[in-house]
Amino acid sequence: MQGIWEQVQAAVDSIRGKWLGTPAAGLILGTGLGGLAEQIDQQATIPYGEIPGFPASTAPGHAGRLVCGTLRGVPIVAMEGRFHYYEGYSLEQVTFPVRVMKALGAKLLIATNAAGGINPQLDLGGLVLIEDHINLLPDNPLRGVNDDRLGPRWPDLCAPYTRTLIDLTREKALALGIPVQKGVFVAVAGPNLETRAEYRMLKAMGADVVGMSTVPEVLVAVHAGLEVLAFSVVTDLCLPDHLEPVEVPKILANAAIGGEKLARLIPEVLQQWSSR
Repeated sequence: MQGIWEQVQAAVDSIRGKWLGTPAAGLILGTGLGGLAEQIDQQATIPYGEIPGFPASTAPGHAGRLVCGTLRGVPIVAMEGRFHYYEGYSLEQVTFPVRVMKALGAKLLIATNAAGGINPQLDLGGLVLIEDHINLLPDNPLRGVNDDRLGPRWPDLCAPYTRTLIDLTREKALALGIPVQKGVFVAVAGPNLETRAEYRMLKAMGADVVGMSTVPEVLVAVHAGLEVLAFSVVTDLCLPDHLEPVEVPKILANAAIGGEKLARLIPEVLQQWSSR
């Protein structure tokens, strides 16, 4: 049975058969946030099913393909849709594409997600710049025998989200007139949403937004030595005393509002980062 290293090399070889570029960054576009891909000068578009080791993306609003090309002249690979623990995949499978991005040459991971707003000061369609996280998932993608070729046994998480990139993003957002708040993201397993009591608990723990993704990818990105920048788009409000049933069409509509802002902000940040 192949180890992760060998599986990653097989995926890289497959992608290289369709695209010979070396990405500076990898992007993960979450639920309803695939609009940014329209700005990419696409040189290859590869369905996940054609890449060895890539699972199938089944969540609503996830196109399920890898877009290879350039954004503002910066070579990138972008995932239109990600994988989730609640879909039945292991966290090793969920994070496998991050390993592949690193092996292709990426130095930066930019992750986006649709999330519930726990902080009452957040607005629907608003952007949260993730500065820290709380991991409540029942597993860890780094669990098991460590392959030193992929990263260290005990990666440090004192600053998993690159602070200089957070500062740069806030500067660019201000210049563009895009409101953005820093916040703490909490990852839960799903697929059910939380109860009123659970939202109260998450708020008491210090979380601003809650979702079912991102943290596993960030853990692997840190393990692999990548810089990390991550955003949440607030798609529903998780206020215990005013809780309403969530409707998927409304989530996608709010994700589109935030996605339009990210489509203006991320290219500016990426271009500035690449020119350092």
